[in-house]
Amino acid sequence: MEIGIALAVAVALMTNLASLFKHRGCQRTQPVRFSRPIATIQNLARSRWFVAGWGLAALAWLIHIAALSMAPISLVQTVLAAGAVTLAVLSQRLFGDSVEPRQWLALILGAAGLALLVATLPHFNGSGSEFSLAAIVSFEGGLVLLAAGIALGHRSERLAQRRGVLLAVLAGLLFALAGIAIKGLTGGPGSMAMIAALVVLTVACGALAQYTTVAALQGGGAIETIGLMGLVANATQIVAGIVVFGDPLSPSPLGIVLQVTAFAMVCASAVLMPAAVLPRRAVRA
Repeated sequence: MEIGIALAVAVALMTNLASLFKHRGCQRTQPVRFSRPIATIQNLARSRWFVAGWGLAALAWLIHIAALSMAPISLVQTVLAAGAVTLAVLSQRLFGDSVEPRQWLALILGAAGLALLVATLPHFNGSGSEFSLAAIVSFEGGLVLLAAGIALGHRSERLAQRRGVLLAVLAGLLFALAGIAIKGLTGGPGSMAMIAALVVLTVACGALAQYTTVAALQGGGAIETIGLMGLVANATQIVAGIVVFGDPLSPSPLGIVLQVTAFAMVCASAVLMPAAVLPRRAVRA
């Protein structure tokens, strides 16, 4: 378990750095088009920043799988969420990006909330990979419906100014779907049908998440886009650890209150993360 947590720390830093590389590369390429996947891949491949970010992200993904096989998903994702504070530091130091005070507060609040959540959990034993078929099907099915609703609604004219934010949330949900499926695959022998379904879900959601990530990075700022993707993905997988894989909750009333507070902090972080919306006149100018 200790090795898994150490790997999660490395993944947190690598993922944030890779996302910043990809954001920089995306700003210099043509907008992605789902109807023209080959042309989109070719445009992205011409950006050295994006290729470097994608390669680093692929390596981080492999290490993430190793971490999930060694430690409970709740602990792994909380470590990744706590590493979100480094996002603002890396963005400012490496690329000179401006970070609004509310975004600093959001990153710190979200990381502190998730850290508080894990601090109140009982002691873990093993990797926590056991699950029931009904639990994982219900949870993943609900996430699919939620992701489909956001995918269909993000083109609404009323939400045009928040399109990048909605795409970031959608990408986070897709990453969570793939991560939960990967955790299920680390649970040991299962039926061939279950293994095949989880593999298909991992590949499909992983591919869609990559496309949606690029679209989100092209439509929003680095901090709000990357921060929201990580917050949604990590918080969703922490909940999955409790609901699907049976990660224990606090046995004391005080612990339950602290956990509810932690979830409230995460929700507040998600609200504060997006940059302030400019008035319509300023946007037109």
